[in-house]
Amino acid sequence: MIRADAVSKAYRDATALDGVCLDLPAGGLTALVGPNGAGKSTLLGVIGRLTRADFGLVEVGGMNVVAARSRDLARRLAVLRQDNHLATRLTVAQLVELGRFPHCGGRLGPADRAAIERAVAATGVGPLAHRFLDELSGGQRQRAHIAMLFAQDAEYVLLDEPLAALDLRHATELMALLRAACDQDGKTVVVVVHDVNYASAWADRIVALKDGRVVATGPPAELVQSDFLSALYGTPVRVVDTGGWPLAVYHR
Repeated sequence: MIRADAVSKAYRDATALDGVCLDLPAGGLTALVGPNGAGKSTLLGVIGRLTRADFGLVEVGGMNVVAARSRDLARRLAVLRQDNHLATRLTVAQLVELGRFPHCGGRLGPADRAAIERAVAATGVGPLAHRFLDELSGGQRQRAHIAMLFAQDAEYVLLDEPLAALDLRHATELMALLRAACDQDGKTVVVVVHDVNYASAWADRIVALKDGRVVATGPPAELVQSDFLSALYGTPVRVVDTGGWPLAVYHR
């Protein structure tokens, strides 16, 4: 499971996280939602040890993320950041291979190559394998980084706004991949999304944040409600029943 206990983080005089307490069970897909500046990316960064909290404790699978050895944590936890720019010029194939580094230290074996092949097939980046990342569109680069994440084959997966550079087709395909990773492989996936409808359609649970605090957690059917979303985002939101999941419609 993922556990955050009284986690706080401030940048100068701005509070990003204010005593966040959160328990996420192992398995399933959790979506972090909320308005800009709510603390979603900061919380994900603290869980993934990309950001150091000022106060509080975070555990992933029973491991204290601050105290754990980097390689041990990387074998169990994979993180996709918002900003994926690399200083080194790499091809897509080289990038995806990096996902296996925590397991093999750069010496690829049969199991590593099999994991890479599965990741490439799942994300459809095979035709891009020999192209350099700086030659790709933003969406193609995002898919390449997701392939690296899949190759890492960690049981806990964190993604910060992975849909931002993707078109409708590839965004839907990615959410389907994440859903399958939970259902078929038992992964625990936490994803930051801006469009609450992706959370509604694909997530098992939603964590809603505002002003650095968790204001609600629960299944989409409970949180994707007109009154709640209108208050959360500070704008009128109408929710309609699609027959499969609630759909949020934003008013002008």
